[in-house]
Amino acid sequence: MTEPTQEPIKVRNKSMHTKLLLIFGLAILLCAEGYFGFQLHQLSEQQEEIKEEYSNINNINSGLFSVEQWRDKVAGIVSHQIRDFKLSPKQKKDLQKEVEVVIIALIDKAEALINKPKKTIDGKIKKFIVKTFVNTDDFRNKAPAFAKDIISKVYNPDNKKQLSKVVMSKFDALERAEYLDSAVVATKAANDKIYEKYGASSNEELNKKLINSLSRIRTATYNYSFAMLGCVVVVLSLWWMLRKRVDLHASLFIMSLMFAFILLFIGLTASMIEVDARIRSVDFVLLGEHIVFENQVLFFQSKSILDVVKVLIGQPAIDAVLVGILILIFSILFPVMKLSATGIHLLSKKKIARNKIIRYFAFQSGKWSMADVIVIAILMVYIGLNGLLDSQLRSLNIKSDDLNVITTNNTALQPGFIIFISFVLYGLILSTILKFISPHESH
Repeated sequence: MTEPTQEPIKVRNKSMHTKLLLIFGLAILLCAEGYFGFQLHQLSEQQEEIKEEYSNINNINSGLFSVEQWRDKVAGIVSHQIRDFKLSPKQKKDLQKEVEVVIIALIDKAEALINKPKKTIDGKIKKFIVKTFVNTDDFRNKAPAFAKDIISKVYNPDNKKQLSKVVMSKFDALERAEYLDSAVVATKAANDKIYEKYGASSNEELNKKLINSLSRIRTATYNYSFAMLGCVVVVLSLWWMLRKRVDLHASLFIMSLMFAFILLFIGLTASMIEVDARIRSVDFVLLGEHIVFENQVLFFQSKSILDVVKVLIGQPAIDAVLVGILILIFSILFPVMKLSATGIHLLSKKKIARNKIIRYFAFQSGKWSMADVIVIAILMVYIGLNGLLDSQLRSLNIKSDDLNVITTNNTALQPGFIIFISFVLYGLILSTILKFISPHESH
């Protein structure tokens, strides 16, 4: 008589051990997904910060539209042109003749002033002395030699260097005048902090460091995203393998909900879409030399769903605040309430499980939840915006002998979009599973 009573105990013990092993294994997997999600969240914020700094440093207002940038580039060209200024023998000859004409004109003007009738005794004495001791015809004959000497003086390396310093002093004066503008001072101070932060001494060095950091972060974020999806795939595989183990369904479902909460949190806080329009290169010829501006950022924004809600609610316009509240309710609060309600429905007694509010959020709130709508909306915005930017930027492309303009559109969906759409699909699967395993529903 003892064997029939011991057998159910052994079965229950075995079931309990299996359940504890399942919970322990899923807890480890949940910690792994939480770690991957935390890293993805941190890297997403870091990437957004670096890209903001990159866009500020390379913004078109700090480059192509900056007086300081033009001053530096033009100053370099002018200084180079002066130091390396050369004339052909024919040009030298023509210039010398022009100088001769100027010298003779000056002599003629001086002679006319001397010959002008003088009324004072002092003036008459000066006129007598000049006419007696100064032979203007002699000066006219020496005009070619004077002109030649002047040309040689101009071509003297020391004089050209001195002339270059005079020109550069004018540019320095322009720089000092420019820095009187408080906006320019503030922008320079902010840029200097970024240079100091990354230990860079030039724009090229800073851009190289930022691009390398972004490349590393981009690879890491996608790796963590796929690692999170891998954890979810493992959970769904367990559902298939344990589909006949009814005793394990409740524990497996509650643990599955934990994975969904992590997906939702990361999907809401990580960047979903990034809009980046820039002029990759502007190259034109000035004074026979090329002036080049590269990676001029026209517009940059990177937002998560939570960021969008914060921006909308912070707007003064009532319609923007209303849209922000609607997104908050139907795309954030409803999914949280739905996940919570499914867990309560499964674990609670029949009276609580059959509560209208619990059943509504567990089974019917899906039609009011806008999470799936947000996913489609972001995808459509990306497709439409990407096409629009491509079209508009393409119209800015110019290619000629004197001017080359090349634009680029770096708008892209971010890993946050992958995680959020995974949450939506995973949530639909869990809702379907709940209908089959709930002891409070008629199947």
